[in-house]
Amino acid sequence: MSAALLPKPQMRGLLARRMKFHLIGAFVVSVGSAALYKFGVAEPRKQAYADFYRNYDPMKDFQAMKAAGVLESAPLKCW
Repeated sequence: MSAALLPKPQMRGLLARRMKFHLIGAFVVSVGSAALYKFGVAEPRKQAYADFYRNYDPMKDFQAMKAAGVLESAPLKCW
C-alpha cells in the first residue's frame, strides 16, 4: 500500500534538466563575477593610472632619481 502513495522518480530527461539548471547558474555566476571585477578592480585601477599620469612630469622624476644616484649611467652633473 505504501508503494502506491509514493510518486515514481523521474528517470527520463533527468540529466538534461539538471544540466540546463547548472549551465544557467554557471553563466549567471560568471557574468556576475566578471562585472564585479570590471567595476571593482579594473575601472578604479584605470582611473588611478589616469590620475597619476595627468600631473606626471617625467623630467622632474628623472632629475630626482639622478640626484639620488639611482641611475648609474647618468652622470650627476653634465659638463
